[in-house]
Amino acid sequence: MQKRIAIKNHQREIQLIMRRVMSTLIIFAGLIFLLVIRLAYLQIYKNDVYATQSTQNWLDLVPVEPTRGLIYDRNGVLLADNISVSSLDVVPAQVPDLSKTLSALRKVILLTDNDLVQFQKQLKQHRRFDEIPLKLRLSEEEVARFAENQHRFPGVRIKARLMRRYPFGDRFAHVVGYVGRINAKELNEIDQTNYSASHYIGKLGIEQFYEKALHGKVGYEETENDASGKPIRTLNEIKAIPGKNLYLTIDSNLQIVAERALDGHRGAIVAIDPATGQVLAMVSEPGFDPNAFVLGISYNDYQALQASNEKPLYDRALRGLYPPASTVKPFLALEALNEGSITPQDSIYDAGWFQLPNSTHRFHDWQRYGHGTVNLDKAIAYSCDTYFYRLADKIGIRRINHILSQFGFGTPTGIDLDHELSGVVASPEWKRKIKGARWYDGDTIISVIGQGYMQATPLQLANATAILANHGKRFVPYLLQGEQLPGAHYNEQKPIALDPIVLNDETHWDTVIRAMQNVVDLPQGTGYRFGQHRKYTVASKTGTAQITVRRRNPNEEDNQEALPEKLRDHHWFITFAPVLQPKIALVIMTENSNNAVKAARIILDYYLEAEQNVNRLSQKTEKTAS
Repeated sequence: MQKRIAIKNHQREIQLIMRRVMSTLIIFAGLIFLLVIRLAYLQIYKNDVYATQSTQNWLDLVPVEPTRGLIYDRNGVLLADNISVSSLDVVPAQVPDLSKTLSALRKVILLTDNDLVQFQKQLKQHRRFDEIPLKLRLSEEEVARFAENQHRFPGVRIKARLMRRYPFGDRFAHVVGYVGRINAKELNEIDQTNYSASHYIGKLGIEQFYEKALHGKVGYEETENDASGKPIRTLNEIKAIPGKNLYLTIDSNLQIVAERALDGHRGAIVAIDPATGQVLAMVSEPGFDPNAFVLGISYNDYQALQASNEKPLYDRALRGLYPPASTVKPFLALEALNEGSITPQDSIYDAGWFQLPNSTHRFHDWQRYGHGTVNLDKAIAYSCDTYFYRLADKIGIRRINHILSQFGFGTPTGIDLDHELSGVVASPEWKRKIKGARWYDGDTIISVIGQGYMQATPLQLANATAILANHGKRFVPYLLQGEQLPGAHYNEQKPIALDPIVLNDETHWDTVIRAMQNVVDLPQGTGYRFGQHRKYTVASKTGTAQITVRRRNPNEEDNQEALPEKLRDHHWFITFAPVLQPKIALVIMTENSNNAVKAARIILDYYLEAEQNVNRLSQKTEKTAS
């Protein structure tokens, strides 16, 4: 069969091609139309949004750290200031490879392991666009070296910063305190907006307690940046408000004299103006250098401070708890006089021991054979334990605790520092709750000589001494004398008065104070080594705090020098002067050392002589002016 030959239909093929072309054109036209609509939408309806985003590619809002307020003593001596340093800062978001960058930087700048540890901590607490200090206080050589290599390190720059400095080193460490890098816990507690440009916060002392006043308020700068993120110029600015300058009640010269008077011994000294409650000096020895904490102390260095047997981080003045020993005797004598349990003329015979009725136990006096016949005056001057054992048996633990509480024992003083401890005024309820045991008459007997469970801080005892010097007028001890914004009005802190201690007979104050004068004036007085030949009157009381229970033969002397140093008694000396118009109430506590009386003489001689010199200068100026 012959095959059929297919003949092409050209017209039909042309029509098919035309339909395909038209379909393609319609699709392209549709796509172009949609694109035009989209462009119109973006240009017209979304113009503001994308214009803003475009602007943000080259504009940045940078927080500005406020200048931290300075800290001065009462005479304008600078205790904490700010110095300008060159800081190496990193903006993590602008660094392509942070790990490689840090490794490369170590070849240009001396970076310690501690620098990197501190940086990693800060990295976790800040946004990636924040400037984070990698190293503070670059040397001039390091600044020059980095400037030559800066092109290799995008996102890394040198910035001028203010860094906290403590010019006196360890001398005011516990009072002034220090600043350190903000940690994670603090970051959750602060106003993060106000600290958006800050990396440091007060950690201790005045720096911590008055952080809000010292910090100030953050500012902002709107900057124009180049493609690498480097600022070109500032367009707008909201100025930061600096922190307030603080003026303390502390006399820096007195503080230094007091520290030197301790002569290298561990201990604490607190001096208060009885008329106001102003703290004139507050020493805890040994101290530490707060400047080490500003840069970020290394783990090993911090552990060394913590492990030191000298305990330099331990604020003995504020937190040191010690048996107050015989320093409590004047306060208890006031209570007994006020309640009529004794009179100044009442006397006892002290054979060197006291024994409770129906008991075979003897409570021994510190004087082996006793003091013989003593009245109240001699009992305080000689620190006769036996006299006060009998007094305790008369007035009981309730009256003992009543008067001690009135003088501030057992509760914080309320000073403007954090972390103050309360001490202990023991009672039957306290012993049952804390020790799970009953109270015995023997507990009452040893409480009257400031031993047993009783504990007090040097600050508490200084406060009590100031109240005694002031015949019962009470003030809250304080450290802030005033504050001032640069160029603004000075705001003075007023004393905070508390309800006074009122006695049934005001002459009881004079009775006890006269006896305290005899502590240093009578040859048999326990503070006679304070010395005579002075231009001022002084009322005092000594105290010897046993820190270990030592069973000894009452017929043998207690040889302290034969004991290891850490087992030797602590020694107290409380005093105020001049007696009629007290200018200073002073408490000295020396650990394992009998240096307190000697130190007190040095301090009072300096302070009262300096006070007289100021008065003489003032009188001379007035005469010249008239």
